[in-house]
Amino acid sequence: MAEINMAKAINLALHEAMEHDDKVLVMGEDVGPDEGVFRITEGLHAKYGDSRVIDTPLAESGIIGTAIGMAIYGLKPVCEIQFSGFAYYGYHQLEAHAARFRNRTRGRHSVPMVMRAPYGAGIRALEHHSESREALYAHTPGLKVVIPSGPRNARALLHSAIQDPDAVIYHEPKALYRLFREEVPEKMETLPIGQAQVVKEGKDITLISFGASLRAALEAVEELEEDENIKVEVIDLLTVSPMDHKTITESVRKTGRAIVVHEGPRNCGIGAEVIARINEHALMYLEAPIKRVTGFDVPTPYFSKERYYIPDTDRIKFGVKEVLNF
Repeated sequence: MAEINMAKAINLALHEAMEHDDKVLVMGEDVGPDEGVFRITEGLHAKYGDSRVIDTPLAESGIIGTAIGMAIYGLKPVCEIQFSGFAYYGYHQLEAHAARFRNRTRGRHSVPMVMRAPYGAGIRALEHHSESREALYAHTPGLKVVIPSGPRNARALLHSAIQDPDAVIYHEPKALYRLFREEVPEKMETLPIGQAQVVKEGKDITLISFGASLRAALEAVEELEEDENIKVEVIDLLTVSPMDHKTITESVRKTGRAIVVHEGPRNCGIGAEVIARINEHALMYLEAPIKRVTGFDVPTPYFSKERYYIPDTDRIKFGVKEVLNF
C-alpha cells in the first residue's frame, strides 16, 4: 500500500475511473492544461485530451446543465465546481432536473453524474470560498450527498459516486487535501453510498461527525481518553444523504449518550437531522440531551478569524463532558 494524501487519492480515482470506462469524462473551469485550482485533475488532460477533459466557461449553470444532458444520453460526467460557494448558480439545474429526472420519466432515464466541489473552511480563503452548505443538497430529494474524511475513503467513495446511476454531490473537505497521508491499496475499491462507519469503538458516548470535522473530533477523543479515560465511540457518516440512521442508533442504544460535530451552521444543519433520527429510533435509550458542536449561524469569517468558527478540540471536549455530566 502507498501512503498518499486526499488530493492525490481523488486524482487517482479519476485516473482509474477514466481508464476503466471511456464514458467517464471530467469537465469544469481550468481542469484541463491548468489541472485545477487544487491540482486535483493533474495529468488527466495530458493523458485523455480535450474530448474527455473539458475546460468550460466560467458558468456553473452551464457546467451542470451540460453534464445533465451528457448523463441522460449515456455518458458519466464528473463536473468540478472550483469552490462549493459558486455552485448556487447551478443549483437550479440540480434541483429542477438532475434530482427529478428519474421521477419525471417514471424510471426510464436517470442522471449518472457527479458534482465535485471543494467545501469548508480551514485555508483562510475569501468570501464564497469556505462555505459548508451540505444540508442544502441533503434536503433536495433525488440527490445523494457524499463527504469523505480521508484519502482511502475519498478514493473509494468517488468510485462509488461515478458508478451510481443517480446524481451525486461529492463534497471534498479542502482543508484535508494535503493535511495527512494514509495507506491506500493498489487495488481499486468502493464503499457503499449511504453507509456510515464506526471508526472508533467506545462505551460512554457516541460522537457523530463527517468531513474535516472528523479530524478534530478524533483528536479530541484521543485527549479525552488519555486524560480522563472517557471512551467515545466515533461514527463517520461519509454520506449525509441518504443517512445511515441504523449505525447511529445502534451505537446510541449502546452508549445512551450522543454528540454531533460538524462545521456547517447549526440551524437546520445535518446535526439536527441526526438528532431527529436518534429521537425517532432510540429516544428511550438516551440518558442525556444530545449536544451539537457546530459552526455558527453566520457567514464563515475571513482569514485567521475562521479558527473561532470551526469546531476545535476544546469545544468538542467541553461538549462531550457536558453530556456526560448531565
